Amino acid sequence: MMQKPPYWFPAKRYGWGWGVPTCWQGWMVIAVYAVLVAMAVVFIRPARDPLLFVAAVSGLSIALVAVCWLKGEPPRWRWGGKQ
Repeated sequence: MMQKPPYWFPAKRYGWGWGVPTCWQGWMVIAVYAVLVAMAVVFIRPARDPLLFVAAVSGLSIALVAVCWLKGEPPRWRWGGKQ
């Protein structure tokens, strides 16, 4: 009997994308992302260098989406319905 792969990020019930993490690894990814964004706010100073700040947060966000894509359920549009 084949087991389902352990997804860190389940698909949302409605819409496209991922929902709240279901395991500690997913929560760790979210925590690291939040800490790194907070560090970007403190060290880059968005008011002083807005382009560098936008580039840093964009890079971090792209990395977060990449992890969700690799470790989450395959994304597709969902309308609710049966699980």
